[in-house]
This record gives sequence, structure tokens and C-alpha cells, in this order.
Amino acid sequence: MKNYVVRQSTLTVPVEFAGIGVHNGKPAKLILSPAAADSGYQIERVLEDGRKVGPVQVGHSRVTRTSLCTVVDLGDSASVATVEHVLAALNGLGIDNALITVEGEECPILDGSAEPFATAIMEAGISVQPARKSFIRILRTVTVRQNDAFATLEPYNGRAFDVEIDFNSNVIGRQRMILDWSPRQFIETVAAARTFGFVAQAKVLRQAGYALGSSMENSIAIEDERIVNPDGLRFEDEFVRHKLLDAIGDLALAGRPIYGRFRSYKGGHGLNALVLQSLFASEQNFEVVEADALPLEMEALEDLPEAMVLKPYLRSIG
Repeated sequence: MKNYVVRQSTLTVPVEFAGIGVHNGKPAKLILSPAAADSGYQIERVLEDGRKVGPVQVGHSRVTRTSLCTVVDLGDSASVATVEHVLAALNGLGIDNALITVEGEECPILDGSAEPFATAIMEAGISVQPARKSFIRILRTVTVRQNDAFATLEPYNGRAFDVEIDFNSNVIGRQRMILDWSPRQFIETVAAARTFGFVAQAKVLRQAGYALGSSMENSIAIEDERIVNPDGLRFEDEFVRHKLLDAIGDLALAGRPIYGRFRSYKGGHGLNALVLQSLFASEQNFEVVEADALPLEMEALEDLPEAMVLKPYLRSIG
């Protein structure tokens, strides 16, 4: 699908989601709407009194907190938490422009993965736009570290993710996943992976005002070296797949899709945000290029999920 490779895309019609915030446990509503070319991902929040704050462009400089989730500041003393899963759905499907409208302090957690967002987007349809698609190409390796954990962005002929985790738990242990990205690979191997946590830690978090909406309907629960969820895991290595999902969402805060390789060990939202800060600290680290200037013209974008409804861009000849 040549148009989808070199031209920008957005949603065809709005899609709406309702649920609760995983941390505050309060009702949350989210609407994804089509957006103009070159607008990127924009986010706005509807306050309790009906006023709107934003929209503002989602970017790494707006990240204010990365403990447990990614929080972005909208200005006017308003923020939105847990943006990573909806951003992963958009970035994972290769969509360039979208307006995210949130009612509540958090995006709804839904089932704890990006699959509900991605499925609804694909069913509603994706429209190709006239503007050319552009990428951030990594020119120099940047690395950030915290003790033995690290995150790296490095030059690579494609879009790749190499994520490794290592937990002091027999249920999780050490897991690694390498993904050469395409929309189909994202849907089939990453999108459905759920967030996870330990029951003992959840009790402490709730006392501190977090994880109030967490349940086995939206999280994998681990207790006494066993999976508590009656249905078990969706993938044998679902834990590292979800960490990779989070990275795809967090790296969407670059403002454009990244052409290069991301690697992390024992990473998380904090290191994901820090590696973007390091990337943009010097213009020698990257360049912005159009898709048709990249090797193979980003053929990965042609690998689309069968369920995706794509409305091609038709150039007017009248």
C-alpha cells in the first residue's frame, strides 16, 4: 500500500472508550478523533466543570512524572496520566495524527493493554492524508543509565525494539524480546500484552493513593510466586511484551516515529523519558527525514494487519 508508506495518516472517524483509571479508580472517558496533517498527537482534557484544557502536542518535554505510568502536563494546572497505552496503539499502527480527548485525570486502563484501542482504531478505519510522512532518524547512539539498568537509541536500518527485563521473581525472571516493527507485528505480538504487578506491592501502593483501580480485569496479578488471574497469561513472556508495548508508547513522545533501534535492560517509563531527553539534547544525534528518503522506503509499513480498514489517499485529477 504505497500511499500508507510515504504519506501521513489519521483516523477516519472518532472512536470512544470508557472505563476507570488504574491509579485513582475513578471513571474515565477517552475519545480518539481524526486530526489534520502535520499536527501529530495532540491531547486535551475536559475538566469536571466542562472547561477544556488544550489541545497541546504530546511531547517528551511535557512529561512530569514517570513512576508507575507516564504523566503529561497540559498547562493550566491540568495533566493526564497513563497515556502510554493509547500512544502505543497509535504509534504501533503507524498513525501520524490524532486528537486525544480525556475526561478525567487518567486515560481509562480498559484491559491493561493497547489491544482495545488498536482494535477500535482498525475497525473505525484509517485515512491516508496528502502530506508526506516523516521520521526521526538516529544518527548517533545515545544511552542513559541508572545503576545496571539502561536505555539506548542507536542508528539502525529500520524500526527495531530490543527489550530485556530481569525480576527477582520465579514467575517473571529474565525475559527478552526483539521486535522488528511493522503494524502487523505490533498487533500480533505486542498489543494484547497486559500490565502486571505484585499483590504485596499493590497493598502498599493503595495506601499511598495509587493502584486504586487495579484488578485482575486490567492487570496480571502475582502472589506467592504464582499468577493469580484464573485465565493465566496471554503469552508465556507477556511481561516483557508489555514492557516493549510501554516503550512504543513512551517513544511516541518524540513527536514523530523513530527510525532506529531502541534497546533497554531493566528499563521503564523513567529511562524511556530520559533517553528522549538525551536524544534531543543535541541536533547532531538525529535528523528529520521523509519516508521516501529512507532505505527500502519503510517497507515495514506495508505489513498491515488483516483487520485494518484503510482509506487510501486519492489525488484529485479534476
